[in-house]
Amino acid sequence: MADQPKKNLFDKLKRGLLMTHTEIIEKMKEAVTPDLPIDQAAIDGLEEGLLSADIGAELTTSLVERMERRVREEKIKDVARLTEVLREETRALIPRRTSQLIDTSKAKPFVILVVGVNGTGKTTTIAKLASRFKAEGKTVLLGAGDTFRAAAIEQLQLWADRIGVEMVKHKAGSDPGAVAHDTVTAAKSRGADVVLIDTAGRLHNKSHLMQELSKIRRVVEKELPGAPHETLLVIDGTTGQNGLSQAAAFLEAAKVTGMIVTKLDGTAKGGVILSIMRQFDIPVKFVGVGESADDLIPFEPNDYVDTLFE
Repeated sequence: MADQPKKNLFDKLKRGLLMTHTEIIEKMKEAVTPDLPIDQAAIDGLEEGLLSADIGAELTTSLVERMERRVREEKIKDVARLTEVLREETRALIPRRTSQLIDTSKAKPFVILVVGVNGTGKTTTIAKLASRFKAEGKTVLLGAGDTFRAAAIEQLQLWADRIGVEMVKHKAGSDPGAVAHDTVTAAKSRGADVVLIDTAGRLHNKSHLMQELSKIRRVVEKELPGAPHETLLVIDGTTGQNGLSQAAAFLEAAKVTGMIVTKLDGTAKGGVILSIMRQFDIPVKFVGVGESADDLIPFEPNDYVDTLFE
């Protein structure tokens, strides 16, 4: 029974990545001639599938070159072996990391700053994280730091009420740094275990947004040295390679420590996670594969590769 929770998570990931898996594997299968050895047409089909799944040009080129070599050297004759080799070569190209889980026991309160552009599912992701931590027996406090949108404050309050956690908020248009300060102060006085602070996803321009994020970080660190302990960037999986440019914009100003890729269940572009892992030295912590609170699942690179290329 110990393996059942892991199997359930794998099954959720499999369902979430079905469209991406189909995009890659079906294009490859369509290009294979039955009862004949794997030829260049099959490799071309694979390349088309990888690009369509938004794995990215650089990584696709590397994979295709490796696959061509393996096919030539091993004289691969069937799709089953080809997909097995594809899994092996993909794993070889992505960084190996230890567990990506968030260890909130390292500090109390453990402060998590959540960043990302509007529309990525950032607020909903915060709610899912809060629900997850509460289910683990932790007391959670939310901070409504996206003060530039009244709707963002209202949405987070609705989630806080639904989950049953407390929230610190100011009126719309208030200083986000003040909200962050008051949230951390309240967490210390109330003995909260985990703090999740929302941030603005769009201001007048990119420079203004990044300055605001840097300011919030400074405020939090001044109030609680060592915090924020995690800064999580939420990326919408349906945006594909555009998500990479979003990530690059946030990395320096926000000092991102981990990423969460959402909406994988609604896209054939889930291959973008491979590009993220390849391009940035920052782990993917969670992936979102549905609307329910338990559809935010811990990311395991090997499970992800297996799901894409099984």
